[in-house]
Amino acid sequence: MPPRIAAPPPPTRRRGPFPREIGQLDRAVNDLRRRAPEFSAATPLRAWQRLTLLIVPATVAAALVLLEGPGLFLWSLTLALPFLAVALVRMAAVAHVLLKRRRRPGRKIDRRFDGRLPTYSVLVPLYHERRVVPSLVKSMARLDYPMDRLEILFITEADDHATRRALLEAGLRPNMRIVTVPKGQPKTKPRALNYALQDARGVLVAVFDAEDIPEPDQLRRAASAFIEGGPRLACVQAQLLIHNADQSFWSGQLAHEYSALFCGLLPALDFLRLPIPLGGTSNHFRRDLLLKCGGWDPFNVTEDADLGVRLARLGYDVSVIDSRTLEEAPAARRSWIGQRTRWIKGWIQTYLVHMRRPLRLWRDLGSWRFTGFQVTVGATILSMLVHPWFFILAAWHGLPDWEVLRKDPFWLICGVTLTTGYGAAWLLIVITALRSDPPRRLWSVLWLPFYWLAISFAAYRALGDLIIRPFYWEKTMHGVSVKRAASDHRRLRAVLNRPHAGRERASS
Repeated sequence: MPPRIAAPPPPTRRRGPFPREIGQLDRAVNDLRRRAPEFSAATPLRAWQRLTLLIVPATVAAALVLLEGPGLFLWSLTLALPFLAVALVRMAAVAHVLLKRRRRPGRKIDRRFDGRLPTYSVLVPLYHERRVVPSLVKSMARLDYPMDRLEILFITEADDHATRRALLEAGLRPNMRIVTVPKGQPKTKPRALNYALQDARGVLVAVFDAEDIPEPDQLRRAASAFIEGGPRLACVQAQLLIHNADQSFWSGQLAHEYSALFCGLLPALDFLRLPIPLGGTSNHFRRDLLLKCGGWDPFNVTEDADLGVRLARLGYDVSVIDSRTLEEAPAARRSWIGQRTRWIKGWIQTYLVHMRRPLRLWRDLGSWRFTGFQVTVGATILSMLVHPWFFILAAWHGLPDWEVLRKDPFWLICGVTLTTGYGAAWLLIVITALRSDPPRRLWSVLWLPFYWLAISFAAYRALGDLIIRPFYWEKTMHGVSVKRAASDHRRLRAVLNRPHAGRERASS
């Protein structure tokens, strides 16, 4: 029996000097932790979890440095398991990509039933994003959905006057409006989304980021998916592609990562019926189910992944649709590290929140999906933390030659683990990139080992950040190179609109 979240209290009419916004903000911040504190990252960790956070990193480091012989062999075999599990999921994603049918090009939109389409609310949280406002408004205006059934809410913080001024100057359509979130803490994207959700009137709700350029028919595709998916389908996730992949090393590697994740891994998780950690943008929800499950956790800095797992625990379905959104990746090293630190910190929050009561989680998800959660979230986090230790040991003892690799079990395990992990990642990236990215960028996949070491650095930084400032939202700036992005938009639009090789054969 899936857990239940207490129903939200009905809105009360306040008397006296308190405006409506105060109660709305209070619900945005505290609703989830009041109704279901075990699902909120604001609830303190259990004692055994705090102890684990302190002991495990020290134990891993000490064991790898001090153990010898059979002890080191067993310890290294244990640490190899998360790498192998993640590699196995990637290989399953490779098989799924190779076997699945590609979407049919140029599918015509049937407009006969426009009057029966569900109403839609699009939420776009913004903070210090005045640079991208003109292109954002144009992207939202291009959404192909009946205007009388679509509302677009641009969500701004109370102290962000520049973004609101840019929105007012951008020429908003009649179905677009600005929602201002009052001052308060935590100052996070999920808090803003929860606040605006109370003003949303649509049956369906979509979330886009400030720099997003969704395909015009994405809302129609999502609405069709909900109609076909049945009453338990709570959310559908569209695919994200990076439009500025050629701008820097960091944006290029993130483009490969996004391609593998949204075009390969998430569709495979959907096919395998495993919990899907959502991607933060281009999510489409049934509003009633979103409210029923408590909305977003304002204290979790990767609220999307947490919400995907919570929906699975509550017995709802999450699926992936074949529609794309262009997004801007951070091009500077400092911006990339800040964004990655926040993501990993939120993933750790998500894992700790849902593992407060492991037996309850197992009963909620069942054995198959519980194992999937451990691999997609738990093993992924652990592999980020353990990965650099191979190179540390190699530097400590010296790189082994072939004879040592063949005879020494420890080095053999390390070699097999790294080969399997990198091989599965490379294969998934190459296959998905060939289907969604210009092939001329494939050479940059050779830098994946260096990129993974940078991810490990961000993972250790995220651990420290989780202890020092757990709810701090490290802001990623967008529109840093608008002129360069404009040409990337045009080039990738051509890629999106171009039929993939073999589509016609697959659809015939």
